[in-house]
Amino acid sequence: MSDAQALHRTGRRTLAGMTARRAVAIWCGLGAIAVVVLVASLALGSVAVSPVRVLAALWPASLHGAHAAPADLADEIVRSLRLPRALAGFACGALLALGGALLQVLLRNPLAEPYVLGVSGGAASFALVAMMLGAATLWVDAGACIGAFVSILLVLGLARNALWRGEPLDASPRLLLTGAVIAAGWGAIVALLLTLAPDARLRGMLFWLTGDLNGAPPPWAALAALAVALAAIVPAAPQLNLLLRGEVAAEALGVAVVPLRLRIYLVASLAAAMAVTTGGAIGFVGLVVPHLLRLAFGNDQRMLLPASALAGGSVVMAADLVARTVIAPAQLPVGVITVLIGVPVFLWMLLRRR
Repeated sequence: MSDAQALHRTGRRTLAGMTARRAVAIWCGLGAIAVVVLVASLALGSVAVSPVRVLAALWPASLHGAHAAPADLADEIVRSLRLPRALAGFACGALLALGGALLQVLLRNPLAEPYVLGVSGGAASFALVAMMLGAATLWVDAGACIGAFVSILLVLGLARNALWRGEPLDASPRLLLTGAVIAAGWGAIVALLLTLAPDARLRGMLFWLTGDLNGAPPPWAALAALAVALAAIVPAAPQLNLLLRGEVAAEALGVAVVPLRLRIYLVASLAAAMAVTTGGAIGFVGLVVPHLLRLAFGNDQRMLLPASALAGGSVVMAADLVARTVIAPAQLPVGVITVLIGVPVFLWMLLRRR
């Protein structure tokens, strides 16, 4: 090996090390923000709990010794009410932001977001039917999950040629148009259901449509889905970077474009489906969060995908904290807060672009 080749290889290793250190620094910063927002979510509310008491409530009782005090009201509020809700909010936001980042790569369109393919409409239609029938919360969640999967399968079946051909998706809008048409169809069904719904159930249906974590299911399924989604797509991040250069360039560099497309679509759609099942249709997270991170830190998917999950989770946790404290003891739908924040932020991003 010549001296020039050795120097070049050493320089590439140094650059890779700097990139890795920068990514870890970004992840640690976003992780610290997530922890701060989590503690605030557990401490603040209609009943205030000090951060020290929050930590004591979360600490296993066995570590306090044999004579640990029995759990009081603050412990129950933190462990049974606020912690599952905060974790559900984090999982929803992380799944939506991750799905948005993936679809923006797939379609090479910074305006793509998880709901553009009709996932939320299918989930809403089936969930509202369950609510109209007076079904229990478990069946409402199951209906939302089934509806989201029906929508995913419809888009996958109708746009299979667009996904399985090697042509650029940004030049062939079949996938995007198919999702938009299916979303419009689901929207008509939702409007019909709201028209026919009895007044006694209309408020709950509207809250679900705007995104609501009050009474959300246990967060463990959503957190497990987040872990599976990250494990399935983060190892492919270098290939996603190549895909951003275009399908032709990616294939020339050895990327199997068609299987990668299908992988991106399935992971993004399933992430959105689980998020909608857990918290309803929470808007603007999958659109704004990846876009802001891309503007701030660049478009390297190796860094962006985990960062999107951390930032999206923090945003929804913070929005839910505002939703349940701004007019406490009454609560607002968390989706209203994310839209009120997301609209001006997105308009600012549009105006500052040259």
